[in-house]
Order: sequence, then C-alpha cells, then structure tokens
Amino acid sequence: MSTEFDVVVIGAGPAGYHAAIRAAQLGLKTACIDAALGKDGQPALGGTCLRVGCIPSKALLDSSRQYWNMQHLFGEHGITADNAKIDVGTMVGRKDKIVKQFTGGIAALFKANKVTPFYGFGQLQPGKRVTVKQHDGSVVELTGKHVVLAAGSDSIELPFAKFDGTHIVDNVGALDFAAVPKRLGVIGAGVIGLELGSVWKRLGAEVTILEAMPDFLGAADAEVSRVALKEFKKQGLDIKLGAKLGKAEVKNGEVHLTYNDGKADVQLTVDKLLVAVGRKAASKGLLADGTGVKLNERGQIEVDAHCRTGVDGIWAVGDCVRGPMLAHKGFEEGIAVAEMIAGLPGHVNFDTIPWVIYTEPEIAWVGKTEQQLKAEGVEYKTGSFPFAAVGRAVAMGEPAGFVKVIAHAETDRVLGMHLVGVGVSELVHEGVLTMEFHGSAEDLARICHAHPTLSEAIHDAAMAVDKRAIHKVN
Repeated sequence: MSTEFDVVVIGAGPAGYHAAIRAAQLGLKTACIDAALGKDGQPALGGTCLRVGCIPSKALLDSSRQYWNMQHLFGEHGITADNAKIDVGTMVGRKDKIVKQFTGGIAALFKANKVTPFYGFGQLQPGKRVTVKQHDGSVVELTGKHVVLAAGSDSIELPFAKFDGTHIVDNVGALDFAAVPKRLGVIGAGVIGLELGSVWKRLGAEVTILEAMPDFLGAADAEVSRVALKEFKKQGLDIKLGAKLGKAEVKNGEVHLTYNDGKADVQLTVDKLLVAVGRKAASKGLLADGTGVKLNERGQIEVDAHCRTGVDGIWAVGDCVRGPMLAHKGFEEGIAVAEMIAGLPGHVNFDTIPWVIYTEPEIAWVGKTEQQLKAEGVEYKTGSFPFAAVGRAVAMGEPAGFVKVIAHAETDRVLGMHLVGVGVSELVHEGVLTMEFHGSAEDLARICHAHPTLSEAIHDAAMAVDKRAIHKVN
C-alpha cells in the first residue's frame, strides 16, 4: 500500500471526513486516519458526532419523546394507552443500530471516493510526516504534501468528579444506561446536560441540573432563555443556577454531591451523575516535537482565519481549533480547506453559523443577540411572534415559544434570529439564508410563507419589526 499522499487527514469526525472526501473529489490522493472503535470492536468512522454525540443523542431524544407524549399528550387527541412501558435495552439498541448505519456509511463514502483509511492513532511528525500506531501495535508512516489536523474534542473531566464509567459519566456513559436511573444529577446546563437530562427525565428519572453560572443559557437571547427555562421547569427538570459543585463521592452505589448555592454548602444524593461542563481540544499526543505547530493555552491548535497553522502545508479544522465546537462548523471548515489545497477559494462565515439545542421545546439562533448588540452600541429594532398564535403549532399541541427577528435600525439588515419552540432547528435556516445574502427584515416579510405552517411565525416576526404584523397587536 502506498504511503505517499497529496493530503493526509488525522481524524474522521465531521471536519476530517468532509475534508478527506472533498479533497478526493477534487482529484487529490487522500488518506484519512482515525482511531475510534465501535461497540463491536471494529473501526467506526464519524467521530464523536456520529458515534457518541449528535446522532445517538437525537435517537434517544426521539424515543423518549414518543414515550413522554404517550403518557402526557395522547389523551388530548382522544388516544388512550394505558400502562405504557419503556424497554431501555431496546431503545439503546435502536440507537446503536442507527449509529452503526451511519458510521458504516462514512466507510462506504470513503471507498466510493477512493479515500484510503488507516485505523489507529495518528501523530504529526516534522516534515509533513504522519505516524499511525495501528490497533495491532504496528506503526505505519505516511507522508503528505498537505496534512489536515482534525483531531476533534474530548469531554472535560472535573478533578473532584472523575469519570468511572458507571456512577460518574460523560456523554458516552449517559447514552448507554442499562436502566432509567431513579435520581440523575447533571453538572452543567449546556447543550449536552439539557438534552441528555431531558431524555432521562421523560423516561421517569428525577433530574437535578447544577449550573455554576448565575444566568441560564447565557449565550442565547435573554428572552429565549427565560421562556425555555420556564418550559423546562414545567417538565420537572430541577435546574439550580449559581450552584458550584465542590465534591462528588461514590458510596454504596450512590453519588454524594456537595455544592454551594451562593449561600451555603448543600448536599445532594443521586444514583448517576452526568458531568457535562464542556469539551476540550483532543490535541494531547497529536504533535511530535519539532513540528512547528503551536497550541494555545486551552490546548487548541493555533490557526489563522483560513485554518492555516503557520507551518507550510499543515492545516487544522473542527473542534481542535478556535470557534464553536459544532459539527456543522467542522463540515464547512473541512470542505473549505480541501478546496484551498486544490487552489480554489474557500471560506467559512462564522457570523452565520446556526446554534441548536434539541430539547423540548427546541432552541435555535443565528447572529447577534440583543445583549451583544447593546454592548457593541449598535442601534437595532426587533419583531417577535408567538407560536401560540400560529395555527399549525396549536393544532400540533405545541404552542410554547416564539420567533424573534433583530434588524439594524437604519438599514433593516437582519442581524440575528432567535427561536424557541417546536421544529425551530429547521426554521432557523431562514435566518441563516437571509443573513448570508445580506437580506432585510422587509425581505423576509415580503416572502410568501405557506399556510398553515410553523414558518409563518418567521413571516409575522419579520412584519412585526416594522409594527405591521397581522396576527398580533403591534
């Protein structure tokens, strides 16, 4: 097997496999290295996202939502389903089947596009050489005219709440509980904590979420955060803000927590503890001495706006570099780098990357929040519209939430769109598209939206920017 390539990619997660496939499409001889193994012990491409992140968590969210709806919403439709039960093993098995389908799909795409896979741990050496320590212990050395570092990220572990895989877990462990825990503690009210906390709450767990920050979802629009928090509390999620964990001890099969609520130390006992306080770049062991590639104080690979490391021919993309740790951000960076390597223009617009939290209701946004615009001194105007006034949402039994459009006070150019409610993970892309084309709130207001659809909330919110919404008092 040849060990000389035009492009060598380390990491087959969202950023890496996109870079590899696009490079191969452009006629570049490409290799991609990945160390991950699936539950069956076989190589599993796709990174955290496909194996233990985006895809499996959505599978469990969907399963748990079906169960919750059967118990709480079916009655409103005149449907009775007594003695509903959940088989956790079957649910997890369905999730695993979906994961295997998609990881196998990446392998098939590699084969179809003539990307050569190597399974093992890749390390960059000086001179654009890459060593691969394969799972059988053997080492292969590859050389590339270009090397793309796409090592991804790992869960952050707290020194006083170390993962044991059974009682104290990260997202991986929380996807594979053998049974519904009676009491689940979650550290961190971010995306992972809220999504997985929601899964197990719907299935019957008592869920307590401890968030160290005083504000809930501080990165989101403040009004969106308020509405979302209200809905989560209605569902029974016990979210404690300003709660700083100080100790976690496993005793007699339970996890005993001590946290400070800003006034005093508080004790809490749970059966399982999910630590979801963020992720860090998986750069440990990635770089041999003398490569010239630099890491910042957070362990991220330093790159410029075009993902160049400053070492000729060495690029870095995805979670291991600056910017949001989002799979779709990695997609775009991987493609852009492959195109730049091939001599084509490549660019990622960080201002139009959408954010989504797949809870119930969903939360999504793109662009600036009101808080950010006020801090920057930008004059703006807003329009919002509630799903409670949208016929399709009410007919679906999903009236919670709203859409907000933020536009520049003078130019009317859309600066942000913020949504909380049913299906907003899909609706947010109207905002992405409008902003990408430098559109205005009036542009959105003049586009005909089908009736009855959820998207009408965007239409009316855009009209409300200039106080001309039809279906609400302006």
